[in-house]
Amino acid sequence: MSRWPLWAVLAPGESARLESRAQAIVMPDWDEEDGEELPFKVIPGSGRYHAIVGTDPGDVGAEMQLAEELSLECDEPVYSIERASDPWIVMSWRNGALEVLDVDPESLATSLGCPLPSREESSDSPANNPLRKVALVEGVRAEDARRVLDEADDPFPPGHYRLEDTPQGLRISSGTGNIGYADITVSERIPHATVYAVIASPDLDEFFVTVRRGGEGIEELAQPPEAFPRLPVVSEIKGERSPERILAALGIPAEWFRNE
Repeated sequence: MSRWPLWAVLAPGESARLESRAQAIVMPDWDEEDGEELPFKVIPGSGRYHAIVGTDPGDVGAEMQLAEELSLECDEPVYSIERASDPWIVMSWRNGALEVLDVDPESLATSLGCPLPSREESSDSPANNPLRKVALVEGVRAEDARRVLDEADDPFPPGHYRLEDTPQGLRISSGTGNIGYADITVSERIPHATVYAVIASPDLDEFFVTVRRGGEGIEELAQPPEAFPRLPVVSEIKGERSPERILAALGIPAEWFRNE
């Protein structure tokens, strides 16, 4: 795992068990004999806490699922860190309930004895190349999305999301570039909707689209291609192949990923 981790979970316990539990939560059908790599790595700490880290942009958000599940199995807090966007998002989880923290993630990890890989270890640091996420939802209005996010007790404070009705559908974005699980929550609770979740770098050199219905991913497009895709791979979205034209078809300005 040479790339700089985009997300991390800091959890107490035995490192081998954490790896087994993380695999069961994130990839329950994983089989080592298939040659498929796990989308994360466990970095043992010097004490009770260890770090679970992932580098795949398509897996950003998995840290929340992992932290929530693992927090139900221990008395101590579990922490999730999302480092794909700027600023980074740090959450503390206890018994499945979360709290957004205003702390430095690297200092937190170091204090728990499991420092994260430093940005100097990779030139692929999101500090220089931050990824942003936006979703386009067909068949849903902003007022409906706002209602289901409220019902789901979404972790982000009021006003975090930009919910905009557009000719193409509902656009979900945020000023920080991080929409967490909002796209998945809306997809789960409004199963007839089709969701296009886009994660991209400012120059669009890294460009990922996941298509969901009923909360489940049904296909994905990745540029550059992933070595071990977990969904059926498509070469076009809305009949378009280039990132710029795909964004145009989805009604998402390319400038949004540059935070302009």
